[in-house]
Parts: sequence; structure tokens; C-alpha cells
Amino acid sequence: MLLQTFAFAWPEDAISISVIILLALLTRWLVQVAIRRMVKISTDRAFQHLERLGRPGQLLAQATGLESTRQAERAATMGSVIGSAATFIITTVAVLTILSHVGINLGPVLASAGVGGVALAFGAQSLVKDVISGIFLILEDQYGVGDVVTIGTVSGTVEHVGLRVTSIRDANGMLWYVRNGEITTVGNVSQGWSIATVDLPIHPSEDAGRAIDILEGVAEEFAHDEEYAEQLMEAPEVLGVETITGTAMTLRITAKCAANKQWGVQRELRERAKHALDAAGVRGPAVWGPGTTH
Repeated sequence: MLLQTFAFAWPEDAISISVIILLALLTRWLVQVAIRRMVKISTDRAFQHLERLGRPGQLLAQATGLESTRQAERAATMGSVIGSAATFIITTVAVLTILSHVGINLGPVLASAGVGGVALAFGAQSLVKDVISGIFLILEDQYGVGDVVTIGTVSGTVEHVGLRVTSIRDANGMLWYVRNGEITTVGNVSQGWSIATVDLPIHPSEDAGRAIDILEGVAEEFAHDEEYAEQLMEAPEVLGVETITGTAMTLRITAKCAANKQWGVQRELRERAKHALDAAGVRGPAVWGPGTTH
């Protein structure tokens, strides 16, 4: 009986089936074009706005993840996810419509699919949770490849961001795989801006005011250095005396800089400050040990 139904239905419905397939292909093509256009428009608008801002815009691009490579990767990922979802929906609707045209009763099919879907949902709920969390992590740009992050007890550099798993390389070279569905908190030092902090211990009997004046000169010179001015968002600031102990008085300098640039700024600023203090004859921390006197 089923074969007779097919034999009778196919000649009559061949044109309808062809039209359904063509409409499905056309709809998928239009959706893909619309997705690519929307992604391009949103990206172009962001870049145009940042170009009008000049140098602050470039720093803002680094701070918010709008620089070309990262923006393109995020847009491509989201476009791929949305495109795949649209393709699945269009294909499913087209197949069900064709089955209906050839005379197959869709009631039992849909009922079976519903039961199977419920069973699959229970069995793969952790996978679904991971994928949904991954989509929002990418959409909200909580972190990206190259960012230095802390996720739970894991700290390191993000090497890959997938829909299900994020991989992080820690300072010891170990590669960690973190399921996106298990991520509850994220600390990211590579977004927005960073603070370079330099602590300089000197002898507690040294003149703090004189040492601070020396460091302020170093900070001013550093702010006008073309090599590092591009990385600074504000001129370095000498905060003054941070701590005093029996062996050392610690002076602190901070510098607000572009995201992920704090370590290079810290090293260079520390080196220049040390040279300036040594050249001015400012003594280092006192060292008490065997054979020394107070």
C-alpha cells in the first residue's frame, strides 16, 4: 500500500517537490547573505567610529576587542553558528513538507521525534549547556584567543575558544581544557585597561621627598618616550611611600596602560627608576645578617 501511494504521488507531486527544494535552497542562500551583510555592517560601523576617535580609538579597540583580527574571528564564529542553525531549521521544514506531499502521515513521525528529543535532551543536557554557554561567551566577548584570564583555579593564556571547550595554557606550559558550561566566573586582565605597578625598595633612612622627585622625573621622561607612549593611556604616577619596615622603605609607581601591556611597561619603568636612583646615590634596602651591625 505504501509503495502504491509513492508510485501514485511522485508523478503528481514532482513539480511541488522541486519547488520546495528550490525554495529551501533560495531561502538558505538569502539567510546566509543576510548574515554576512549584517556582520559586515556591524563591523564596519565599529571601525568607522574608532577611526573618528583617532589614537584614543585605537586604544579603545585594543581594550574592547574591536581590533581587526579579533573582531573578524568573533564575527565569523557567530555567523557560522547562526548560519548552521538556520540551515538545520530550513532543511527540517523542507523535509517535513516533502514527506507530507508524498503522503506520509507525519503524526507518528513527529511523535517519535518528540520522544527521541526528550531522551536526547536528558542524555546530552551537559553538552547542550556547554554549547549554549560557549555561544554567549563568544557573543559577549568575555575573552578571546591571546587573553590572559583566570577561570576558577586555572590562570593562563587562552589558546582556543570553542563552542564546547576553552583551552588555556598556564605559566608552566600545561594546557587546560575547561568546559564552557562549568565556567561561572572569569577574570580577564587583557580587556579594558591594565595597571603597571612598580615597587622600589630603598634604605629607610633615605630622604623620601628627594627619592620621589627623582622618580617623578623618570615618570615624566617615560611618558614622553615615543616607544612607550603608544602603550600608555595616562602618564605614570608616583604614588609615594607604600610601606616602611626596619630594612626598607618602598616607593610605588603606577601607570595606566593598554590591556596586556602592563608587564613590558613595568619592566622598563623599573629598570629606568633603578638606574636613576643609583645615579643619584640613593641607597638600597638595608641588609641585616651575620657580621653586620645596626
